[in-house]
Amino acid sequence: MTINRRQFLLQSSATLAALATIKQRALAKALEITSIKDLYKDDFYIGTAIGDRQMHEADPKFMNLVAKEFNAVTMENSMKWERVHPRPGKWNWELADKFMDFADKHKMFKVGHVLVWHSQVPSWVFQDEAGKPLDRDALLARMRGHIGKIAGRYAGRMNSWDVVNEAIDEDKGWRKSPWFNIIGPDFMDYAFNFARETDSSAQLVYNDYNMHNPGKRAFLVDYIRKAKKRGVPIQGVGLQGHVGLDFPDILEFEASLKAYAAEGMRLHITELDLDVLPVAWEFSGAEISASFEYSDKINPYPNGLPAKVEQQLTDRYVEFFKLFLKYRDHIDRVTFWGVSDKNSWKNDFPVKGRTNYPLLFDRNFERKPCYDAIAKLKI
Repeated sequence: MTINRRQFLLQSSATLAALATIKQRALAKALEITSIKDLYKDDFYIGTAIGDRQMHEADPKFMNLVAKEFNAVTMENSMKWERVHPRPGKWNWELADKFMDFADKHKMFKVGHVLVWHSQVPSWVFQDEAGKPLDRDALLARMRGHIGKIAGRYAGRMNSWDVVNEAIDEDKGWRKSPWFNIIGPDFMDYAFNFARETDSSAQLVYNDYNMHNPGKRAFLVDYIRKAKKRGVPIQGVGLQGHVGLDFPDILEFEASLKAYAAEGMRLHITELDLDVLPVAWEFSGAEISASFEYSDKINPYPNGLPAKVEQQLTDRYVEFFKLFLKYRDHIDRVTFWGVSDKNSWKNDFPVKGRTNYPLLFDRNFERKPCYDAIAKLKI
């Protein structure tokens, strides 16, 4: 029987549609019995951050989802100085201990966040009893005591510490934080050395945002080279993945992966989320003190994400995960900064009251198309 062109095209379309359906069913079946962490188990850890409220409430639905889908966890806030050590001699261990016990129970890679940071630190840390600024030696002693207490409590259990967070300014060298202003540029050397003397096994990481920035990249590479000659035990670089639909330039992000790996650093993608909202007044960083006035113009999707934007979100996540797979030999961990859109900090940062959609799970904890697309890369 002779098949004309029209019949051939119809049959071909039907065949392609059938194959697509089979593939979709195969994906759905695979995801019934596995998870994103299992799909990427031979490449790198897939992690998430757990907030204080979520850890305190320990909702079974939420905690079971974390245990099923992720094999690395970061405590979002309860290991930061203002939460765990709010006053001299006062330590709050409840949530941090619960976090460690949960992670141990499920054999997860544990990330301590963070030992030294300019933000979320009580003002007393930098002052004496009279409220005057501490001198260099006194602040170093305070740093050493804090690191010794918290890192010492979890020594042998913690897999990785974000030792220093966001210490480099944009194209300006060192951030002029109280740590820098009082101690000097060697404060980071001391932080890493104090962490190592306290815990001999945890991986020690420097963590920062906008790590694709060429100026920041060059400054950090220079620091790493000199620090290694001084014997500073820096072992990894955490690239906060606060990205958007059109920023950063993924080639610059790759250039940073390549540059840090070339210095012998293990790579961690530490705070991955994908902002779909318009950039507020050209701000694309993650400086927590930033805040801008709300307007409807920069909150365009309060009732749901349009299909076109959902596809852009999905495509962008696939673009980044293809890059991560390219550098899988150097990447230890990819951690999402949260589990679902409902509890993402991006709903309120840097503009309070917006509705954002930056993560793999929606507000009902259901998998989004971007989840399926990332999974397809491994099926």
